[in-house]
Amino acid sequence: MTATLRLPLIGLMALLGPVIHVTHWKPDVFAGLLIGYAVVALGWLIFVLVREVGPWAGWVSTAADVTAVVALCVASGGATSVLLPVFFLLPISVAFQYRPRLTAIVGVCTAVGYQAVWIVYSKRDDAVGFPDEVYLYFGFLLWLAAATTALSYVLVRRSATVISLMDVRRQLVAESMGAEERERRQLAEYLHDGPLQNVLAARLDVEGALERHPDQTLDAAESALRETAAQLRSTVTTLHPQVLAQLGLTAALRELADLHDRRGEVEMSVSLDEVGHPDCQELLYRVARELLTNVTRHARATKIELTLDRDGGRITLTVADDGAGFDPAVIPERVAQGHIGLASNIVRVESLGGTFDVTSSPGAGTRVVVTVPDPG
Repeated sequence: MTATLRLPLIGLMALLGPVIHVTHWKPDVFAGLLIGYAVVALGWLIFVLVREVGPWAGWVSTAADVTAVVALCVASGGATSVLLPVFFLLPISVAFQYRPRLTAIVGVCTAVGYQAVWIVYSKRDDAVGFPDEVYLYFGFLLWLAAATTALSYVLVRRSATVISLMDVRRQLVAESMGAEERERRQLAEYLHDGPLQNVLAARLDVEGALERHPDQTLDAAESALRETAAQLRSTVTTLHPQVLAQLGLTAALRELADLHDRRGEVEMSVSLDEVGHPDCQELLYRVARELLTNVTRHARATKIELTLDRDGGRITLTVADDGAGFDPAVIPERVAQGHIGLASNIVRVESLGGTFDVTSSPGAGTRVVVTVPDPG
């Protein structure tokens, strides 16, 4: 933001000559400094747009700003009072960097720089001296340094509070997910070892009776028991997919894609990197299942693209379709109506430090990109 705002400020400084008549002390030096400042500012803007910068960037860019402004004022001489607003803008441009110490240093250096420029100007021209306004402006600049430092300190405190609350929220969601996963696993084991085994045993008894005494009623009972066993197996798999626990996320997603592909309703395009057993595999599997189910039920799509990538310590899951699409702005409204599947997955992904990006519009299909950190 500071890099972007710097260029318009340089443009305004360049207009001082044509708009306000100013006789520069060193016009060639002033023009050269201003052009050099603009070139450096443009290069810096491109630099920060194409790559991430560390904490050192704020110190370097701010020091360059103070140095450039002071040098321009020294070269201008007569334009010192005209460039006065620039001195007031410098501390403000640093205040929202959430670094109170840097803000204080910049504010004090700006005030001292303003005073130093007047010293140079008064020594160059004995008729100028030190007007009372110089001391007044110096006091205003010191006050501005204190005010912006306090503002930056408040922003840091509030930011720390928000981060702390987000950490607590992330921990609560993670514990909730863990508890839910344990309950799902216990319920799946109970259904598999209890009701499902009872149904299978009853089916065997009915099949044996049916072999000894063929009967239409027994045949109907055997069919009902077979369907019930299939439903219980499906429920157990939904609650806790064994392939996910045994073979990992990639195999589980491939099985999930094959299941939707066998239904013959849509054409599946699958590209899955092998990611093993990441900590987030239950969450990503649940997200993929929810998204594929939504596409099958609501999107009226003919093609679905499912991809899984691991790159640079992050795992990315992408589900895209060519269906009816929707307006992502209606998600809060759907939550109010009780449809919390997608929204709950968004909260879970973001609680792990991931991102959940939904790109869709009516008639243009939907693309969901879920990215979560992968510690290793």
